[in-house]
Amino acid sequence: MIILAIETSCDDTCIALLETKGQKLKIRNNIISSQVKIHAKYGGIYPFLAKREHQKNLPLVFKKAIKGINVAQIDASTSSASILNNSRRIDLITVTKGPGLEPCLWTGINFAKKLAEEIKKPLIPVNHIEAHILVNFIGSNFQNLFPAICLVVSGGHTQLILMKEIGKYKILGETRDDAAGECFDKTARILGLGYPGGPAIEKIAAKYPAPEQVRCGAGKIHLPRPMIYQKNYDFSFSGLKTAVLYNFKNHAIKIRKSKKYIQEMCREIQQAIIDVLLSKTLKAAKKYKTKAIILGGGVTANKELRKQFKEKIKKEIPYSKFCIPEAKYCTDNAVMVGITAFYHHKENKKTNKDIKAEANLKI
Repeated sequence: MIILAIETSCDDTCIALLETKGQKLKIRNNIISSQVKIHAKYGGIYPFLAKREHQKNLPLVFKKAIKGINVAQIDASTSSASILNNSRRIDLITVTKGPGLEPCLWTGINFAKKLAEEIKKPLIPVNHIEAHILVNFIGSNFQNLFPAICLVVSGGHTQLILMKEIGKYKILGETRDDAAGECFDKTARILGLGYPGGPAIEKIAAKYPAPEQVRCGAGKIHLPRPMIYQKNYDFSFSGLKTAVLYNFKNHAIKIRKSKKYIQEMCREIQQAIIDVLLSKTLKAAKKYKTKAIILGGGVTANKELRKQFKEKIKKEIPYSKFCIPEAKYCTDNAVMVGITAFYHHKENKKTNKDIKAEANLKI
């Protein structure tokens, strides 16, 4: 079976082509057109600007995905007939229906609906959060993993989910305000580091020397770990952002522009977020005696987060398997959409007319 997957929940236009043989999945193409440079000057994503770019990029990304050629080669020489010919080989089409930015979601859904009607193939809607979880199962055996605790961390979501099996989930906790990725973006903006904030902070934090070697003019920075000791599994990162803002404003311009201050602040922001995520996840895993901890979402591409999770899980709950995707599958991509559709295509009963964008869709 050949699956064509489409993802436009935020600012990346993504299309992937997957081939299935029994229970095995092979990725034939994974195309991503990023809008980071377009939105960087605004310090965040403008939904209707993102929608316009999706409309422009979808046909190009689609042609590249099914032809396996460079976008630069797609011109008048690539006939509509040959494109339609190739797309008829597709057995199944799938698209993200939510959660996400509604104008962006509708762009992908409308494109998928039109294509499904033209080539007369079934169309399956996919939940973006579930897709971030199931991308862990690329070519791997997921036997004896359940129950599992899933942590999904991105620019728009921070959720702890109890997974009983594929398709059976219970949200244990989620953010009450800013998501972890959003906190990275906003604190990076305060420090003047640009957008996206997560990779910028990670890069600078990695240059920070060992604490005993630091003699920063601003003194040692201590940021709060919001809700870390509360008994629930919810998160809150807006207070962390505010603490960074006050710390920054309370220092002289000379200090807050110094390399040592920025490095120390980046390291502390990153560690504060990791500490909260790690503490809540381990607490949930111990309570529910889970067989696995599964991570997903753009923030989990962070190298320091991956390292500390691996070490802590091995030390405190060695009976729990640690699952985390390759970094390239942590951020938004269409491969995760295709994999999710693969696990759900037999139970799908929706018609194309039933599929609508759901910006606040829950898992």
